[in-house]
Amino acid sequence: MDNEILEKAQAILTQRRMSAIDENDRRIQEINSKIPEIKEINDALFNSGKELINTIIKSKGKDITQEIEKIRTLNLSAQDMCRNMLVSNGYPADYLEVKFTCPKCSDTGSDGCRMCSCMKQLCGKLMAEELNSNAQLTLSSFDSFKLSYYSGDDYFVMERILAFTRQYAANFKSDSESILMFGRTGLGKTHLSLAIANEVLAKGYGVIYDSIINILGRIENEKFSYSHSTETLDLVMDTELLILDDLGTEYESKFYNSTIYNIINTRLNRGMPTIISTNMDFRQIAERYDERVVSRLTSMYTCLEFKGNDVRLQIKEQNMHQR
Repeated sequence: MDNEILEKAQAILTQRRMSAIDENDRRIQEINSKIPEIKEINDALFNSGKELINTIIKSKGKDITQEIEKIRTLNLSAQDMCRNMLVSNGYPADYLEVKFTCPKCSDTGSDGCRMCSCMKQLCGKLMAEELNSNAQLTLSSFDSFKLSYYSGDDYFVMERILAFTRQYAANFKSDSESILMFGRTGLGKTHLSLAIANEVLAKGYGVIYDSIINILGRIENEKFSYSHSTETLDLVMDTELLILDDLGTEYESKFYNSTIYNIINTRLNRGMPTIISTNMDFRQIAERYDERVVSRLTSMYTCLEFKGNDVRLQIKEQNMHQR
């Protein structure tokens, strides 16, 4: 994994840990001021800890099990008293416990001798953000999608597609359905897939958005590099929503075709949603790809056929007339 990604992730976890400790210190000061009896109990607990250490030092190998058990029992009793006093004063029983984002590793990134799952997830998120850095996500929204560029029956088709994609984004879950957006160029496929990406990202889900060319190129470069890395492929397989733009513009090769099938099939088997856009129709898809790919796209994806005339050309013509 990229050292820069690891360093960024570690810095984020360190900041989380420091924030949790600072917040805990603030709560302790608040309680010490409002409920001084708890401060007295906590001071006694601190002193009993020192007493335990001194007992162990002075034991010189003697059996001090009873002394240790006595101190432990007193400490547990004192902790129960603190929790009861907090509750009786309107606070949660665990108000004075440090609230780390990840309780498994206390925001250190390490769960024993292994990398904690929170560190892995954070690294994956940072790598996904790096992949998405070239996608102009902020430029597309559902509100900026103009139905006025469509007419006749095409208008009603696109009105239904806009409503469907808007609802899809609003109700998105990690097991939402997969979507195939197809139709001629310039009809809004990229616009609506980016609009979905924006809303799903805002909900806190992981999203990877890129063209099929870029994704396959990175996977290929890593696969045949000296390290034989699978970082990009792993990200693509694991992200909560994968959006692949411009299927069919990639070079035709056995490696690309098998990778496309692997991505589609694996994510379907895992119940993870994928959105694919293409300028090809069903006939062209069938001519280009293995029947296993075609079968999954046409029968296991919700297929949205975009209709109308190239919106980009319409905008260009309007701009020329306004000059």
